[in-house]
Amino acid sequence: MLRFLVLLIALAAPPAAAETIRLGDRVYRIDLPANPQGAPIILALHGGGGGADQFARASGLSRPANRQGYAVIYPEGTGRAATWNGGYCCGAAQRNRVDDIAFLDAIIADATRRFGLNDRRLYLTGMSNGSIMAETYAARHPARVRAVAGVAGTMDTARIPVKGPVPLLHIHGTADAMVPYAGGQGDKSLTRTDFASVASVEAAFLAPFSMLTRTERIIDPANDGMRVIERNYADGTGRVQVRVQTIQGGGHAWPGSRRAARQGATQDISATTEVLRFFALHP
Repeated sequence: MLRFLVLLIALAAPPAAAETIRLGDRVYRIDLPANPQGAPIILALHGGGGGADQFARASGLSRPANRQGYAVIYPEGTGRAATWNGGYCCGAAQRNRVDDIAFLDAIIADATRRFGLNDRRLYLTGMSNGSIMAETYAARHPARVRAVAGVAGTMDTARIPVKGPVPLLHIHGTADAMVPYAGGQGDKSLTRTDFASVASVEAAFLAPFSMLTRTERIIDPANDGMRVIERNYADGTGRVQVRVQTIQGGGHAWPGSRRAARQGATQDISATTEVLRFFALHP
């Protein structure tokens, strides 16, 4: 009984208080685990028009990630409606050619120095424009990244090759009207970008690997009119290196987030749970 009560107390304990760090003329938020020394890092990138605090609230990533020992960093984009320069998108960051790759590098170095984190265990995730940025960073710096997870945003596969093997999780709805699953410009796209298809992202991250075995399963516990088709590509040891979760009928959303139901998300999966589950495969 005592052990059970201790476990309940541990699960109920809030993560360490968030800190906002100014780095030059930009900022990032960091949520630390109970013991940050040597902690792995998750960079969590908000969508276009979002922000660090907004994405922390919406995704609910920090609490479960901190419990698992991760430090979660939420960088802030640039512009009145904050965006990232992911190459072909988005907003003022892309138009002004902001070097967001360098900004993320600076954040990693600064947080590692300040808090004693382990920058050799680096993970990235993001929503929409943040997904584009996360996948772009991983494609350009595969040796630095243990794994990347993108939700509802596809990087510019026509111009940005994946330079080496890096594990990928990609979650995307087939009814996404902002970043269409099949690529191109969506009915509700906020830019004129011709987005890459999910299939092209899948192929780009598969290319540096050899001899992966494909399997597929259906995830459909919720009676919400949607289901998830999960494709897994595993190496000879059985470890999944590329996973694509296709939400049939799903919209432009982070499944499991506070606004997910209004954005056309499924109840079959939680993106936060799936991201952490995938990262755990690549410690």
